[in-house]
Amino acid sequence: MNAVTSQLVMGIIPLVIGIGLIYWIKRRKFYRRNAVGAEGFSSFEASVFIRFIERVGRWIAYALIILGILLIWSWRQMKKDKEKKQQQVEVQSTR
Repeated sequence: MNAVTSQLVMGIIPLVIGIGLIYWIKRRKFYRRNAVGAEGFSSFEASVFIRFIERVGRWIAYALIILGILLIWSWRQMKKDKEKKQQQVEVQSTR
């Protein structure tokens, strides 16, 4: 596996993890709701702690998504540069 392909893989992994983390947090929040639509917690402390952890988890997920997008973008730029250099070499070899 060359550097360009590993760059793509390293972009996809955080992107998928970030999206999965947001999905998991939102799913947990959905299933905590009762028939009235209010979230049910065992205590006030649990409510504060769980909400704080989920907020931190969402920020981490957003950071992973941004990192994944940036890595995929840089992979695309590297691929374009590599193709451009290859075309230049082909043009020079035909002269």
